Amino acid sequence: MPKIPIVSAHKLIKVLKKKGFTLDHVSGSHHIFYHPEGKLRASVPVHKGRDLGKGITLSILKDAKITPEEFTKLLSN
Repeated sequence: MPKIPIVSAHKLIKVLKKKGFTLDHVSGSHHIFYHPEGKLRASVPVHKGRDLGKGITLSILKDAKITPEEFTKLLSN
């Protein structure tokens, strides 16, 4: 399993959009993304100037059914 890089919420959102997720709604500082085909939801906390921790990133990837390997590959594209 590759190391999960520490990324900003905006970079994680770009990866979710590449996988077909769309913004469903915003609840406070959390952006809720929805994937219409798989009926998946992912909640991304967006705080200006702060990166997401590895645990939060892994949790979001698990909700979105994205493997760490796939995440790393999508980040580099």
